[in-house]
Amino acid sequence: MKLMENFKIDVDADGIALINFDVPGRSMNTLTSGVMKEIPEWVERIKTDDAIKGAVLTSGKASGFCAGADLGDMAGGMLAGGSLQDAYDAGWKLNGALRALETCGKPVAAAINGLALGGGLELTLACHYRVVGDDNKIQLGLPEIKVGLFPGGGGTQRLTRLIGVQAAMMAMTEGKSFRPNDAKGAGFVHEVVAKGGEVDAARAWIKGGGKAVQPWDDKAVKLPGGGPYHPAGIQNFLVGNAMLRKQSYGNYPAVLNLMKAVYEGVQVPMDAALRIETRYFIKTLMTPQAQAMIRSLFLSKQELDKGAVRPAGVPKSDPKKVTVIGAGMMGAGIAYVQALAGIETILIDRTQEDADKGKAHVADLLKKRLSRGQITQEKFDALLGSVTATTDYDLIKGSDLVIEAVFENREIKADVTRRAEAQLVVGAVFGSNTSTLPITGLAEASVRPEDFIGIHFFSPVDKMMLVEIILGEKTGQAAIARTLDYVLKIKKTPIVVNDSRGFYTSRCFSTFLTEGMAMLEEGYAPALIDNVGRMTGMPRGPLEMHDDVALDLSYKIGKQTRADLGEKYVPNPGEELVAAMVEGGRFGRKNGKGFYDYPETKGAPKTLWKGLSELVAPTINDSDPDLVAELKTRLLYRQAIEVARCWEEGVIDDPREADLGAILGWGFAPWTGGPITLIDQTGLNAFVETADRLAATYGERFKAPELLRDMAAQGQTFYGNFDGRQRAAA
Repeated sequence: MKLMENFKIDVDADGIALINFDVPGRSMNTLTSGVMKEIPEWVERIKTDDAIKGAVLTSGKASGFCAGADLGDMAGGMLAGGSLQDAYDAGWKLNGALRALETCGKPVAAAINGLALGGGLELTLACHYRVVGDDNKIQLGLPEIKVGLFPGGGGTQRLTRLIGVQAAMMAMTEGKSFRPNDAKGAGFVHEVVAKGGEVDAARAWIKGGGKAVQPWDDKAVKLPGGGPYHPAGIQNFLVGNAMLRKQSYGNYPAVLNLMKAVYEGVQVPMDAALRIETRYFIKTLMTPQAQAMIRSLFLSKQELDKGAVRPAGVPKSDPKKVTVIGAGMMGAGIAYVQALAGIETILIDRTQEDADKGKAHVADLLKKRLSRGQITQEKFDALLGSVTATTDYDLIKGSDLVIEAVFENREIKADVTRRAEAQLVVGAVFGSNTSTLPITGLAEASVRPEDFIGIHFFSPVDKMMLVEIILGEKTGQAAIARTLDYVLKIKKTPIVVNDSRGFYTSRCFSTFLTEGMAMLEEGYAPALIDNVGRMTGMPRGPLEMHDDVALDLSYKIGKQTRADLGEKYVPNPGEELVAAMVEGGRFGRKNGKGFYDYPETKGAPKTLWKGLSELVAPTINDSDPDLVAELKTRLLYRQAIEVARCWEEGVIDDPREADLGAILGWGFAPWTGGPITLIDQTGLNAFVETADRLAATYGERFKAPELLRDMAAQGQTFYGNFDGRQRAAA
């Protein structure tokens, strides 16, 4: 047998083959086309080599077992201009190989010594026994739904047969990750052992008489919880269908196709079930939604997370010490992610009490990791010890970067800038965490505007993955590169945009809120507006999200913008209504009073504020499909048009950053792949036509920018132009 590139086989004296999975040149194992080609080869050897009595599959990577399929490789192979049959044949290769593995007639155990996600977990599910190291950093799960797909390597069938329809459907539709002991409790891991003992435990199982038969190939074994025609099992499909519809609003074909694959698959033997899964998987892979999500949420994210937009020719930097000024929720959140990344942090506020409160928030977030077993007490103490809470600006000395996270007030920010810069060496970067105030204006307080930059985090910092980097007119290339190095070190996804009021994310997101306000003023019932908002694929409706952002913040930003622009200021819909609510003490979720009333009792549902109807009386309470479709179009198009305006004005010029920034930054409907992909997939002509209709009906805010008209006339797309630009640069 010829040597394999990705797997090494060693057979011990007991006839147990150790199969070491180690893709060369990669930090993490993935299921590349080369890996999938080799799986049948070593399966055949196990099956036919009489010297082999059983096998243990493990990883040679310290980083984990396997992170799943290489989606770029997979999508390219299956969709590269071939027929539907070609795509099906390519998709069946993995399923066929894994079926051959579990029916090879010899016991095979998986020694899982790190994370196993997607196709990586599916590979282990085709083994007869699974041992996992006792380490809460290890994640096991099938997260494919998050990129518009569902498991296509047997996961829909094997996981369902192991843990039952209800538990499996919940795990797959949520893309849920399990820690080792939770996976054992759920029923798809057999044994959790001390880390480092996985291979020995797997060998012991084989030597102890481990059986080479899967539960689903044993006619005596029943499906846990029952199948579609079992009295209990039928409920899973009746109720599950309604629940999935409620969760996805029909925006994600993967969700429906997943349920179909499970429903049809559990009624037939495994060989037929796997072919059913493959059929639905390929059908899903070919949808515009899946292709859009794979490109934005996987491929583009991967590229940006590797520093795709970092200026060339600037030496790599490694920030060791960073000061955060402002120890509120935002500043404390930044301090927390810095501590996790191994960065010494100085956390400054006006009083020691406020600084200590910020550090206490860091401690609370670290305690959550401690309680989940993700860090030890020793690690907890070290991480918390790396954060110094103080009022002393002298401690800034030696910082590679300063981030101010103080109030959205120019005078306060200017004072902080001057005081902090006095402590910094030339080349150290000063970053302002502002969400709306133009960076060029804030940089006027700086003595080194080339080292001044915007670093816009999103709340809550510990959960939100995006950081928006904003360039002032004088920001230098070195400052951009160093800021990107910092963002990548704290494991966030960066986008780089040019200066503008509200920059990119805040400016475009605000249109979702203001369009909701316009609908409210037109007489649409608040519940209708928010329900339709969620139906678009946004995380919440525009009124709910306005409450989350804070009405008083909208009010303050509006006042500041009016003062800055003077006669050029164009009022937004609903400004007077928001002003009346704020002046009446309704600030949003933060004080429990906004468009909704938020009860103090934990877990109690919010209710619409009854007084809202006195300020603006609803006249449209009922809906029909055409009305819902129109409102959905308005909410999505208003955002996408603003994104196109940002592009036209030069605020942003990379479709990857525009799409991913929208999805990660303000929750733009993930099923679309982002606003730029929405425009491209709609077609420029069709998009402009709809925008013109909306503008004629609802106002100039929907007017398509000339950029879109020009692109439509020339038959162009954003990604088409960008791909050409990339090829030209290569």
